[in-house]
Amino acid sequence: MSSGLKFHASGFLFSASHYEGSVTIGFYTTIDEYGCFSNFSRHGFEQDGRYWPTVEHYFQAQKFPGTEHQQRIARARTPKEAAQLGRDRSVPLRDDWENVKDEIMHGAVLRKFETHPAIREILLSTGNEDLVENAPGDYYWGCGADGTGLNRLGKILMAVRSILRERG
Repeated sequence: MSSGLKFHASGFLFSASHYEGSVTIGFYTTIDEYGCFSNFSRHGFEQDGRYWPTVEHYFQAQKFPGTEHQQRIARARTPKEAAQLGRDRSVPLRDDWENVKDEIMHGAVLRKFETHPAIREILLSTGNEDLVENAPGDYYWGCGADGTGLNRLGKILMAVRSILRERG
């Protein structure tokens, strides 16, 4: 058996050990079965004294604390627009961004699932399965085109699942 990841037409991503009973759940777009795992899903929450329509809005805005650009991202009409504004490199990122981005993502994802009982139940229903963001162009937050990405978002979701399970 190869060590690479296998994609199935159902939208699920299977690990090489799938044939031995280990299934990996893949997600990417908001219309997928597990679309609520996406940072673009419209499951808003309050964090840092304001309401954020999506995790993407919150995450991108945290790159520019205390600036007008942060406010612009917060007001973005869509998560896609928030992402585009957050990736604008004509505006300088906060100095510590690389050191804090995972913690910021974790906090936002946790808050999202704390806020919405229906999607919290979906996350908990995944048991102990691996969760993988099927983002072909993202080798940090997702698995990348060839499955070699770090899958940081999937790992954060699994950590949040453990926290929520422990809380009961």
